[in-house]
Amino acid sequence: MTTTVIIVGILALVIGAVLGMVFSRSSLNTKAKFILEDAKKNAENIIETANVKAESVRKDKESQAKVKFLELKSQHDGEIQSREKKMQDAEKRIRDKEQKLNDELSKTGKLEKDLDRQIADYSTKHEILEKKQQDLDAVIAQKVEILEKIANYSAEDAKAELVEAMKAEAKSRAQSHVQSIMEEAQLNAKQEARKIVIQTIQRIGTEQAIENSVSVFNIESDEIKGRIIGREGRNIRALEAATGVEIIVDDTPEAILLSCFDPVRREIARLSLHRLVTDGRIHPARIEEVVEKTKKMIEEEIIEVGKRTIMDLGIHGLHPELVKIVGRMKFRSSYGQNLLQHSREVANIAATMAAELGLNVKMAKRAGLLHDIGKVPEQESELPHALLGMQWAEKYGENAEVVNAIGAHHDEVEMTSLLSPIIQVADAISGARPGARRQVLESYIQRLKDLEAAAMSFDGVSSAYAIQAGRELRVMVESNKVNDDQSSQLSYDISEKIQNELTYPGQVRVTVIRETRSVNIAR
Repeated sequence: MTTTVIIVGILALVIGAVLGMVFSRSSLNTKAKFILEDAKKNAENIIETANVKAESVRKDKESQAKVKFLELKSQHDGEIQSREKKMQDAEKRIRDKEQKLNDELSKTGKLEKDLDRQIADYSTKHEILEKKQQDLDAVIAQKVEILEKIANYSAEDAKAELVEAMKAEAKSRAQSHVQSIMEEAQLNAKQEARKIVIQTIQRIGTEQAIENSVSVFNIESDEIKGRIIGREGRNIRALEAATGVEIIVDDTPEAILLSCFDPVRREIARLSLHRLVTDGRIHPARIEEVVEKTKKMIEEEIIEVGKRTIMDLGIHGLHPELVKIVGRMKFRSSYGQNLLQHSREVANIAATMAAELGLNVKMAKRAGLLHDIGKVPEQESELPHALLGMQWAEKYGENAEVVNAIGAHHDEVEMTSLLSPIIQVADAISGARPGARRQVLESYIQRLKDLEAAAMSFDGVSSAYAIQAGRELRVMVESNKVNDDQSSQLSYDISEKIQNELTYPGQVRVTVIRETRSVNIAR
């Protein structure tokens, strides 16, 4: 920039000189001279201003250079200090490590010296101990020899006799201890089992017996019977052939009986009749069409019932064929007890008992639901239902414990897990409740009658009532024929007669009640 200003000034002088020469040669007037002088002054002023600005720029650049130099110097000094600090820290760490290493070496040297000293002491003590042991063995042998001479009995014989005596005593004590433990365990096991069974029965509800082999189809009027029979009986024959159900049309007013031991076929016949009567078109072709549609509907209902059952019980991953078998149990009965209701009840009872015993609740519920699947075969089988159900469960990939529980719940196969006896007990509880099965209900009522009759056979008894499902017998006696002392004897005599003459589960408590009433009328 300074060079540019100087060049501009020189150009101005040159231009002024040239103009002066031009004006002098041309003999210009005085005004030209003034202009030349002004030009010279302007050129001098420009040169002076340029010099001032150049000096100012030079000073600014020098100042900036000094500042930059100081910054670089400060940065360089900082880096040098940082490096020196890192080197000092590294040197300090190295010195510390050297110091620790020297300390460890010093300690190791001391420990080696102590170890050498202890080894030497141990060797000396071991030698002394061996010498004392030899002396002691010699003394003992001498003493044993003296005792053998005195007792005329060798040490080996005495040792053998002592061992035999101790064996016999230990065996006797062990047998006594084992017997005591077994008795205590049996007592506790019976108490715990009784408590679990009672709690399970109290927590689980039961169903009543149902009809077994006959369904009743109600009709609005007896005129429909003729239409169902058809000309020369062709309609009823077609219906029986299509459903496999015997249709009984007799004098029973407004009712037709459907007889078959297969509840599924009986239900198909009932629904088919309902559709035919509602539609009004009853002829062999229509009968076959309706029966076929009803069969498909029943199959769908069976699958839906199976799915709903396993969903209600929280069972997952059941094979589709097993789901269908579970659904078919809705239309089966065993001893008058609906098979699906019985299996659901067994599943809940088994789950409750498994929870009390700390076993797998889901596995118990699964085995309880499937334990009677062998009772619903589509074709007749010679195998017992427990073995057939076990084969199906194994075929469709059920757990080994579930398979064994199904096969062992009637003792056809050996039980291999704790789940099997639980299923057996749950099945017995479900089937043995009063009213659960037709045969059990009849025997239960007869047992109550026998209990009351046994009490009524004694003199002085006015009435007797069997309560609590036959577990207690309340006996009312006449106060003028039986006194208090005789009441106790009568209670004992009745219990003895029940025990000797009747068959009953569990135990029966006999309570004799004697009451004296004094009645007077104030008039």
